[in-house]
Amino acid sequence: MTERPRVSARISAISESATLAVDAKAKAMKAEGRPVIGFGAGEPDFPTPDYIVDAAVGAAREPRFHRYTPAGGLPELKKAIAEKTARDSGHQVEPSQILVTNGGKQAIYEAFAAMLDPGDEVIVVAPYWTTYPESIKLAGGVPVYVTTDETTGYLASVEQLEAARTERTKVLVFVSPNNPTGAVYPREQVRAIGQWALEKGLWVLTDEIYQHLVYGDAEFSSIPVEVPELADRTVIVSGVAKTYAMTGWRVGWIIGPKDVVKAAGNLQSHATSNVANVSQAAALAAVSGDLAAVDAMRESFDRRRKTIVRMLNEIDGVLCPEPQGAFYAYPSVKGVLGRKIRGRRPSTSAELAELILEEAEVAVVPGEAFGTPGYIRMSYALGDEDLVEGVSRVQKLLAEAE
Repeated sequence: MTERPRVSARISAISESATLAVDAKAKAMKAEGRPVIGFGAGEPDFPTPDYIVDAAVGAAREPRFHRYTPAGGLPELKKAIAEKTARDSGHQVEPSQILVTNGGKQAIYEAFAAMLDPGDEVIVVAPYWTTYPESIKLAGGVPVYVTTDETTGYLASVEQLEAARTERTKVLVFVSPNNPTGAVYPREQVRAIGQWALEKGLWVLTDEIYQHLVYGDAEFSSIPVEVPELADRTVIVSGVAKTYAMTGWRVGWIIGPKDVVKAAGNLQSHATSNVANVSQAAALAAVSGDLAAVDAMRESFDRRRKTIVRMLNEIDGVLCPEPQGAFYAYPSVKGVLGRKIRGRRPSTSAELAELILEEAEVAVVPGEAFGTPGYIRMSYALGDEDLVEGVSRVQKLLAEAE
């Protein structure tokens, strides 16, 4: 008898999160005593603000939070998210249009699971965050990639999107500010893309988790606000992780049409039930409060952004556009590939990233993880001294390239 595979084909096809894998390897090397500086993980280096932690401590002592609560989220949290969305985005929604999820990743998967049938195509702009294609495929969809590069600031045009559209296209993934590039779409381009999606009858999944992290003259703009007629076919995913330095608390949300949100909620009711109540209470304090904490973080990120871009552009063969949002730099390293460095000739950005980790003890994520080989992603959400030391090590190593 032929032995059947131990792991299903559907799950076997999923790739490990490259960003978490790099972070794990860097931490393992640190545990061995090596002075590794990590630019891999996408999380603020600041602690969660005290008032949020205090709210969680108080919630842990409340017996009502020791029990199951509604699978779709605490009613008071959903109401606060609706108020926050109106206040910060100008988008008016009802609590019944909101599902509280176990982080942004669950929000993304459940949204795709609710929207897609097998074979439905989803347009994804590359470079893309590693989780989008995997969630699409898990939900039975087919990712179709539109590749951008540094010459356009990693922004996709309507013409590129239209060229990728087929009769099977159902959803566009729209992300601004973007991970991994830090690109922010100008308001008029957001409007043009939204109008195109409306005219073609497409759905839009828009990830707004970096909404509050924009710099200089860049502005965040929400696609259902710019094109209100598209709101009934737009699903927003977001969460508290980046804005409030709460990556470990695992609270995200979906905002969308009631039928899609209810369907995603039905899925969640069987997958996980409610998000941990203590985390929901912390999220309630976060979204109900002001943005003073994120303002302070953004000021630090802005300073680091300028430093890392300047230092990377000083390296021969490296070209780094200035990111306008999030907390990532995404330099092209194509000019370094194929050159000899300490007896090795890295021909791919993955090989270069491995060389940088082993020889300079600096962890970066190769562009292969984001669908665009020839680049690396470096998070600048780390202390100023570590940032300068880490990039200096990369500078010294790549200066040896022959």
